[in-house]
Amino acid sequence: MTRDVAQLHDEIRLREASLLDATRERDAGELSSDQFEAIERREGAALESARNELGALMVSVDATRGRARTRHARWLVLALVCFAIVVTYALLSATSPRQAGNSGDGGITLTRAQTIDRLLTQAEVDVANNQDVTALNAYAKVLTLDPKNVTALTQSGWLDFTAGSAAKRASVVEVGIRELEKAIAVAPRRSAPRLYFAIVADSTPGNQRVAKTEFEEFLKLKPSVGQMAIARPFLKKLGLGDS
Repeated sequence: MTRDVAQLHDEIRLREASLLDATRERDAGELSSDQFEAIERREGAALESARNELGALMVSVDATRGRARTRHARWLVLALVCFAIVVTYALLSATSPRQAGNSGDGGITLTRAQTIDRLLTQAEVDVANNQDVTALNAYAKVLTLDPKNVTALTQSGWLDFTAGSAAKRASVVEVGIRELEKAIAVAPRRSAPRLYFAIVADSTPGNQRVAKTEFEEFLKLKPSVGQMAIARPFLKKLGLGDS
């Protein structure tokens, strides 16, 4: 049976989350190299197949009216997916001014700073191209060099949370939340981690009070125009002002 855009997108997110889980389990010593390579081959092949099927689906042109209605629904789903990508990229762009090489203690050498900057730029491009697993790998390398890098913590937290939510993997969701909490602990006066964490709280049942508190803190930090545009629908829902 031919799958639609939504089904293919869900499978792609699930496979990416599975690869991410396997990578973390390998790094934690819970998977052997052989086990990891078997998972990587299986999930990689499934990912390639799903992406090829999605590409073929999006370039196909249906002639009948019934198929036209189906195509309209597919484009609507794609538009919603693209909106989510745009929000993620907008949040990424607003995370910080380009100070990628700075750490909390200011002790990074020029070479490390340049490496971190290159990795962050690479991850930003990957996010824009919806390559979340590749972006997460780049952020993981940044955190190896600078465990307190706020941009990497914030973006990893957001990507882990969204991937875990899409795949219904509670362990990945929890990793994302912890990363966002650490980003806030490292840089309590930065608005982007607060914004991400507030959105995460608002999307989690039973955490609207936490979301409201975090948005209130976010508003105190003089967020950028772009961040306010992202926050505004949530602020309105929670009964909070723009300033």
